[in-house]
Amino acid sequence: MLCKLQSCNIPVLLLLLIATVMTCDSHKEPQILEQIDVDKVWAGHPVGFCLLTRNDHQFVAYYDANRQMTVAARGLGDSIWHYKHLPSTLGWDSHNYVTLAIDRDSCLHVSGNMHNDSLVYFRSQNPLDVATLDPIHRMTGDAETRVTYPRFMHDAQGNLLFMYRNGGSGNGERLVHRYSESTRRLERLLDTPLLDGRAHSMNAYPAPPVNGPDGYFHLVWMWRNNPDARSNHDISYMRSRDFVHWETAAGKPVSLPVMPDDKEVIVDPVPPNQGLINMGHKVSFDPDGRPVVIYHKYDENGYSQIFLARWKNKKWNIRALSPWMTRWSFRGTGAIECEIKAGPLVMLTDGRLVQSWTHSIQGSGTWELDPETLEVRGSVDLPPRYPVHLQKPESDIEGMTVRWCKDSGDQPSDNADYVMRWETLPVNRDQPANRSFPENSRLRVYQLKNTAQR
Repeated sequence: MLCKLQSCNIPVLLLLLIATVMTCDSHKEPQILEQIDVDKVWAGHPVGFCLLTRNDHQFVAYYDANRQMTVAARGLGDSIWHYKHLPSTLGWDSHNYVTLAIDRDSCLHVSGNMHNDSLVYFRSQNPLDVATLDPIHRMTGDAETRVTYPRFMHDAQGNLLFMYRNGGSGNGERLVHRYSESTRRLERLLDTPLLDGRAHSMNAYPAPPVNGPDGYFHLVWMWRNNPDARSNHDISYMRSRDFVHWETAAGKPVSLPVMPDDKEVIVDPVPPNQGLINMGHKVSFDPDGRPVVIYHKYDENGYSQIFLARWKNKKWNIRALSPWMTRWSFRGTGAIECEIKAGPLVMLTDGRLVQSWTHSIQGSGTWELDPETLEVRGSVDLPPRYPVHLQKPESDIEGMTVRWCKDSGDQPSDNADYVMRWETLPVNRDQPANRSFPENSRLRVYQLKNTAQR
C-alpha cells in the first residue's frame, strides 16, 4: 500500500517566499499550433511512451487500446499516421515503458516491455520506415534474459548506445552496448559492466546521462540493497567524454566496473531508510556550468526535502532547498507514484536562475535561486508549461491523471515544442486493478508555442 504524507500547515517561511518575485507574463499559456490524434491507448495504468521527431518525420511508440506495442509515423504537416503493431503485449507492470531511437543511417530502434524479462528489441530494415520493423532476438547473446530499463543514447560522435540493467532489484549490473551501422549489430562497448552491485547483493539506479555544457556526459545514480524502495542509499556521480573512460568530479579516473564500495564517486553518503528514492534524481548545471546533483531525502528532523549538491571548491556542497514539515514514508516493492518532484536548474531569459517543484501536499511552484549560493531568494510565477485546459482530465472516471511525454528528438522551431498527452489511472504497484477501469484514452500530439521565459 502506498504510504501517504503526514499533513501539516505550510510553514510561514514558504508563504513569505510565495509572496515574492512575480513575472508580468504569468497569465499567458502556450498557444496550440497543431493538434493531431494518434490512436486510442491503454489507460488502466501508466507506462511510459516515446515521441521522437527527426527532421520532417515524427514517430510515436506506445501501447494501443489492446495493450499491443505499436509504433506510428507521419510526415510533419500530415494528419495521417502509418502504424506498425509489434508482437509484444503489455501486462500490468508500470516499469515496462517503450522507447525508440534513430541511428546514423536513419533506421529505427525500438525496445521495451521488460522487467526482468528476455530482450524485446526491434529494428527497421529501411530508413525511417516503421513497416520494416522486425524483431531482433539477440544483441550479443549474453546477459539478455533478465533485462530492465532499456535506454537509447547517442555519444559525442553520434554512435547509438544502448544501456540496460541485467539482473534484479538489489542484485544487478548496468551494461552498455554500441551500435555499428556497418555490421548492423549492437555489441559491448565496455569489457565490464558500467555499474555492478552483484558482488554486494545490490544494484544501481542511474538517471539518464546528461550531455553537459563542458562536453562531458554526466551520470548520477544511487544503490539499492533489496527490492524494498526504502533501501536506496549513497547518491553518486561520475562523468565521461566517451562512455568508456570515466572520472570523478575532481577529474580522478574511475575504474570499471563501479561498485558500491567505491567511495570516490559518492556525493552524499545517505544511509538506507533515509528517504532516498530512485526517481527524480538528476544532474543539472549552474550558470558557470558546474554540475549540480538534485535529489530528495529526509532531513535531520525526518522530513522530506529537496537537496542540491554542487561541485565547487573541490568538494560537494550540499544544501536543502525546501522548508517543508512533511514526510513521504514510502516502502515496499512495485511502481510507486512519485509524490515529490524537482526540476532542473533553468536560466530564464532575464538572467534569473530558477527551479520548479511539485509536492503532493505542498502544491507546486518555482523557486528563484541565488546563482552563487543556490539559496532560495523567492518564488517566481511563470506561465504554465502546458495549456491549462489540457492539464485537467477529459475523462469523468475518478482517479484519471494526465500524462505528458516530451519530444526526445529534433524540434523544428526554437520557440515551439512537440509534446504528447494521454490519460490513465494511477500506478497500482504493478498489480491488476481491483476496480473498474477505462479501456482506453486518446493519445494526442500537440505543437505548443512556448511563452515562458526559459
